[in-house]
Amino acid sequence: MGSEPITVSIRREVDPDRIAEATVWVQTGMNLANRYPGFLGSGWVRAGEGSDVWHMLYRFVDEASLEAWERSPERTWWLEMGKGFVRAERSRRRTGIEGWFDDPATGSVPAVTDATGSMAIALPPAPPRWKQAVSIWLGFFPVNLAFSLLVAFVPGWEGVPLALRVLVTTLVLTPIMTYWVLPWVTRMLRGWLVPAA
Repeated sequence: MGSEPITVSIRREVDPDRIAEATVWVQTGMNLANRYPGFLGSGWVRAGEGSDVWHMLYRFVDEASLEAWERSPERTWWLEMGKGFVRAERSRRRTGIEGWFDDPATGSVPAVTDATGSMAIALPPAPPRWKQAVSIWLGFFPVNLAFSLLVAFVPGWEGVPLALRVLVTTLVLTPIMTYWVLPWVTRMLRGWLVPAA
């Protein structure tokens, strides 16, 4: 029986003089992972303009698919190619959507290498799922309401089949929620989501 989908989040510090090479390197890694069975998607962002901190995510359908990618000769070759400009790396694994609620890694933190050669660091636990659900709803409700009001003015929208309307709605709102709304909501609710110890 397979496990649930797993998201791996990685924080890498990149040589600021080799940003162009690093950009090509990251995209190459994503293209390689995309060919593996069970791959569900990936993405990456820099912490800010001029920042040498990059955050990357990739997701696989289950543990076995993830391990097949992580043990693959393609990934080994790709990591070897990045040794010239990746100075430090930390990673963590999450199931579900808990990774959305992690504190972003900031500053320069030394990487810790375990016995297998993987670099990892302990991060605080995710908030309870009910708090995650409330946070998502607080972002999704106004965005969905605004979108619904706007498309009501599109001629013939009500005549579009329901499945197609839902498809268009989710295609438009999912990236808005993922890249803008949910990060903003979790920043605003940080003290409530993850109370200080």
